[in-house]
Order: sequence, then C-alpha cells, then structure tokens
Amino acid sequence: MKKQNPLNISNQLNYKNILLLRNFITVSGKILPKRLNRLTAKRQRYLSKAIKNARLVSFLPFVRLIDS
Repeated sequence: MKKQNPLNISNQLNYKNILLLRNFITVSGKILPKRLNRLTAKRQRYLSKAIKNARLVSFLPFVRLIDS
C-alpha cells in the first residue's frame, strides 16, 4: 500500500510556516517520527531541518513545560 502524503503541494515546507510545523511536533516539543507522520524519508529530513531552523530563530520553542 502506498503512503499518503499529508503535505499538499500547496503547503510550503519551510521554517516560517509555523502552523504547518506544529502539526508534526508533540505537546512537549519533540519531532514526531516518520512512521507517525506518514512522510517519506526525504520529506522527514526536510521537516526536521525546518523545525530545527524555526527553533533557532525562536519561532518554535525547544521544550514546552507541561504543568501537572
């Protein structure tokens, strides 16, 4: 069975698209693995680089503290 790509062609995968990147990180701020994202290995690499770049320019937090 072929994987369905959750990223449309219209969605640009870059560090400035925060709304798209938040779909691929957990509540605590970790990057989801590709088996949960249903991404190819190439797209997962682009995604992780975009998330890491967004963290460096402070668009995304490195870690979110969860209040219990």
